[in-house]
Amino acid sequence: MTTPSEVYQGQFGQFTITQSDRRGVIIYRLGLTLAALSFILGSGLVLWQGATSWVLQLLTPLFFLYSLGLGISLVTIHIYLVPLHRILQAFWAIGTLSGIIITWRSYEPLALFVYHHPLTLLGIGFSFAALTGIYFKEAFCFNRLETKFLTPIVPLLLLGHLLNILPVNIEQMLLTIWCFLFIIFIMRKAIQPIPPDIGDKSVFDYLKQERLSKASKA
Repeated sequence: MTTPSEVYQGQFGQFTITQSDRRGVIIYRLGLTLAALSFILGSGLVLWQGATSWVLQLLTPLFFLYSLGLGISLVTIHIYLVPLHRILQAFWAIGTLSGIIITWRSYEPLALFVYHHPLTLLGIGFSFAALTGIYFKEAFCFNRLETKFLTPIVPLLLLGHLLNILPVNIEQMLLTIWCFLFIIFIMRKAIQPIPPDIGDKSVFDYLKQERLSKASKA
């Protein structure tokens, strides 16, 4: 026998959380974990071993594993504002496609090419802008301290490298902090109760009815 679903009181009425809802949150967190582990492993190898040949070669598949995990998270994340959700997904698509094009056309490893050609961050950097959007959402919804720091650190590091205004040691320091806070973020997500990640389903239903109403009047 299945246990009855708990009834929650939302802003626009009552709602229940289904097994499908819970599964979606678990997939969202697993996607984030894949993205985090891929990013942290790649960054850690660069900080530890430097830009050696085997590290640079490994960074390419690690980037695409990161992108896969991020893409999974952006499909399953719960965001009330549909336009914002679509923007983050578009950012991910631009960043991933840019990475594919660079990998296909360049004779250098992906990471080395991006490092030597900072303007490529105007393409591949959109992937990290999408990640920053998740950090911002988590900071806004759950008041997480680590994401409040991650939200400005990521654009600071990327824009600093793009504009060539940050010394290498400062870039390394920011990258280290990014990895450390990303680990804390993922660990805290793993033990967070599931319902808060689902949000107020009555708001989603209300916004959906609003969109359907506007579409019928158009």
